[in-house]
Amino acid sequence: MANIKPFAALRPKPDLAAQICELPYDVMSSEEARQTAAGNPLSFLQVSKPEIGLPPGTDLYAPEVYAKGNENFQRLIRDGALRQDKQPAFYLYRQVMGTHSQVGLVGAASCEDYLQGVIKKHEFTRPDKEDDRVRHIEALNSQTGPVFLVYRSTSKLEEVIGRHTASAPEIDFVAKDGVRHTAWVITKPEDTRMIEKEFEGLSSLYIADGHHRSAAAARVFQSRRGAGHSGCFLSVIFPHNQVRILPYNRVLKDLNGLSPALLLEKLDGVFVIEANAKPTPARKHELGLYLTGKWHSLYFRPRFAATTDPIEKLDVTLLQKQVLNPIFGIDDPRTSKRINFVGGIRGTAELEKLVNRGDYACAFSMFPTSIEDLMTVADADGVMPPKSTWFEPKLRDAMFCHML
Repeated sequence: MANIKPFAALRPKPDLAAQICELPYDVMSSEEARQTAAGNPLSFLQVSKPEIGLPPGTDLYAPEVYAKGNENFQRLIRDGALRQDKQPAFYLYRQVMGTHSQVGLVGAASCEDYLQGVIKKHEFTRPDKEDDRVRHIEALNSQTGPVFLVYRSTSKLEEVIGRHTASAPEIDFVAKDGVRHTAWVITKPEDTRMIEKEFEGLSSLYIADGHHRSAAAARVFQSRRGAGHSGCFLSVIFPHNQVRILPYNRVLKDLNGLSPALLLEKLDGVFVIEANAKPTPARKHELGLYLTGKWHSLYFRPRFAATTDPIEKLDVTLLQKQVLNPIFGIDDPRTSKRINFVGGIRGTAELEKLVNRGDYACAFSMFPTSIEDLMTVADADGVMPPKSTWFEPKLRDAMFCHML
């Protein structure tokens, strides 16, 4: 049983939302954030990446960084740019990116559900990143970055969502990157109770993105012993059949002492290789390799993919176990400096650019992991390899904040 509750969100003044709402803190560097927020005192990056208002080189985890974030947060509230609703509500958040549209329910998810495994994980978290989010929540007394959750779609939830999104929205703007963000408020008691009951009928929810945010929220809940609203965390919950996963591609610094010809010879033991191929894989168990200015299609030989284990048959797992470790000598992609990861939103042209200018020796383009694979792994209490999924579009910070 999943417990999702309405809450009184802190939200941007509608006519200022386009200036306030920003991409998540963890998808850009401090310098990129500094450039994005330049000349815009309303930018929420002043709150989510407050180091941009301090001298370059400031320790990102220094106490003055969190204090600066809270100072900027309180200024936005004091000036009326962010305003808290007077009563609890559910919210709907639609994103439109090109031809893709997805609508999520915004609610307060249960920290107990997270700790008990009703809300399922599929990634390990890093203690230093958890600590950072704990300090950020504590400094602001608020969760300002939502956790991206997924549920198995139900017809009743689809009906109530469709009915409300047919009405006039409260917030509607197109961001600089062309993604449209629209929000509605659900306050009718019969609707909010029906939504709660529908989620109570679900056995599981799944974290798509936001493992560190949810882990940090659970730690704050435990340290505060549930005081105030700390028992819940800010979530946007999407039906599984609407979310879009892009591939997470790999670039390699070197060929581990191999010549390009010898590398292809070794890869031939793992893949059926086609030369002069297209850069984007068309199906599961197909990869692209960019090497010496040419693309090759790589198809895992059947014996490698012949397993029922949900983790072992993932392309990212097969690549790691059959190629990156034995051929490239990369035993831990989490810590190795010889591998990097490129989100699919940047496209295969980015891989070509990185290799052509000599930053990397070769690149692997991936076929995206499916949401069904993610849920299957999570149901088995499994952990996916690092950088297995890239969800797009990204949720904007400050569309909704959960005050503790």
